[in-house]
Amino acid sequence: MTLKSRLLCLSAMVPLMLSLPAAPALAHQVEVANDVGGTLHIEPNDVPRVGRDNLTWFALTQRGGRTIPLSACRCTLSVKSAGETIATPALQAITAEGYQGIPSASVTFPRPGQYELVLTGRPATGDNFRPFTLRFDVTVAR
Repeated sequence: MTLKSRLLCLSAMVPLMLSLPAAPALAHQVEVANDVGGTLHIEPNDVPRVGRDNLTWFALTQRGGRTIPLSACRCTLSVKSAGETIATPALQAITAEGYQGIPSASVTFPRPGQYELVLTGRPATGDNFRPFTLRFDVTVAR
């Protein structure tokens, strides 16, 4: 195939590629601290939207796979931008993707950019798991 025919083929493919839907900005993110693992999900489809409420939830599990519901965890969520806390949304229990009673919050990102979601927790009673801090990087596009 000549260079000219390769360029023609490529130029025909570009409009097709541009018409395809974009991939999500991030997939389910997983972080681990001590004996707790957390999976972050942001509705819809892990693509956070600027200026809107984004349902954000965390599937928390202990080593061995046991789910940690919000009722068993004194959890707090901080939304950070450039290292500064800009929001501390209230957590509520939801059921999602087979997890029951897991922590969730409505998060509004004020503008496009990089954010960090920091979920901290400790056992509500007893010592079923060790205190943890999970940090998730989130990119919000227009």
